[in-house]
Amino acid sequence: GSSLLTGTEGLLGKERESLKRLKCLRRYRQRYGVEALLHRQLRERRALASDGTAQQAHTTRSSQRCLAFVDDVRCSNQSLPMTRHCLTHICQDPSQALFRPCRGSEDVPCPRAVPLSLGAEPSCPLHLRLPPPMYVPEQGPGGAEELGAAPTELYLSAAELQPSESLPLEFSD
Repeated sequence: GSSLLTGTEGLLGKERESLKRLKCLRRYRQRYGVEALLHRQLRERRALASDGTAQQAHTTRSSQRCLAFVDDVRCSNQSLPMTRHCLTHICQDPSQALFRPCRGSEDVPCPRAVPLSLGAEPSCPLHLRLPPPMYVPEQGPGGAEELGAAPTELYLSAAELQPSESLPLEFSD
């Protein structure tokens, strides 16, 4: 087949047409020029990424650590995905819009970051304000005294528990 592709001498018209089509089919999906250069660079990058050394370098890069400094010491926590800060220091990033600091109590601010999905005024579990109780038991007049006196009247003595002649045996149990 390769000897046929070198020249067209000695071929009939129909054979020349078939040879021309065959050459076109060989070049059909080949890249040329800038496209070929970019494709080769992409293949090289993919080959490097599939090696273990490239994966190890990617996971240990410095951008995986939090960029916040506490007392002139860099935070060693892992940063959140797609950010440069950890969960503790995410509120220091002015461009983020998913977390707000906890409102805390009146006298002591809370340093924890809370997701905005928890409501309009997010707070951490320590400072969560519970809603008022939905059920309040009603207190009648002198309710406490009646509860104390009622149980003593309900108890029966041992003499009252014995079967009597006026009651049939089935009611004595």
